[in-house]
Amino acid sequence: MKKGKEPQKDLFDLQRDKEFKQGAPLAARMRPQDFAAFLGQEHLVGEGRALRKSIESDQLSSIILWGPPGSGKTTLALIIAGITKSHFSPVSAVSSGVADLRRVIDEARDRRGLHRQRTILFIDEIHRFNKSQQDTVLPFVEDGTITLIGATTENPSFEVISPLLSRCRVFVLKPLNDDQVRLIVERAIRDEERGMGKLKLDLDADAIGFLVTMANGDARVALNALEMAALSTKPDKDGGRKIAIATIEDVIQHRALLYDKNGEEHYNLISALHKSLRGSDPDAALYWLGRMLEAGEDPLYIVRRLIRFASEDVGLAAAGCAFHRHA
Repeated sequence: MKKGKEPQKDLFDLQRDKEFKQGAPLAARMRPQDFAAFLGQEHLVGEGRALRKSIESDQLSSIILWGPPGSGKTTLALIIAGITKSHFSPVSAVSSGVADLRRVIDEARDRRGLHRQRTILFIDEIHRFNKSQQDTVLPFVEDGTITLIGATTENPSFEVISPLLSRCRVFVLKPLNDDQVRLIVERAIRDEERGMGKLKLDLDADAIGFLVTMANGDARVALNALEMAALSTKPDKDGGRKIAIATIEDVIQHRALLYDKNGEEHYNLISALHKSLRGSDPDAALYWLGRMLEAGEDPLYIVRRLIRFASEDVGLAAAGCAFHRHA
């Protein structure tokens, strides 16, 4: 076999791939294959949008997809690879290093030379790559050896090196709304090939509504909870599975809150708490305080910030008022 030639899969490989997909989590099995089935992000990939036009005309350059978990970053990257007939090489920044990147780049160079096929290097959690790892891909993004699609839940302006960021367009994904999450759940319930249709699930409106609310715009959370609830429910005499709201409450237990202890959302919420206190709005202050604690923020950090607020804002304001009274 010549170097770089794509190996042909035999019947055993194809059967193995089929079994792997069937055993994959529901969220992976239900990934849309095209824009017709893709929900959300109409501001990016709706009809007539610039990003969609560039994908469909195969003119896409390297991009960074920035958005909350479960908003469709990986799915969108897979759809792009399918439409542009590109080879998809996924890499996780959590478990991969420079050696993995160099291997993908070498394969991409051979693939382009031998088969004239583009390679999309998809880096999940790209914000976790350090500077040297990001520097590794920089020249190959610049010369077109690879098309980079990075996915991140963190602000890329803080986490991606400037030279790489300047060679990529950043697209911001929004959380899915409740109607979109509900439709995704309903599709999974009905789909007999990739979803849970063969289990004959029966969820009342309250159970679906609670599931959608607790998912908080994260389709992966909703599908994972649905799958766990379905598999933990015994079938009745007719072979169906009635899933009550109590079962959904048991498997999901905690609403998915968008929060990052060291990232942008961390500072957004502590800023909101400060502004609420400055504006003498106790209800808002209690809301932001509860939001941070529920998301897992360190209580000692909040106490330190409140002490600082008390000394710098309340204390100085009180001193200023006293000064003006005596002036």
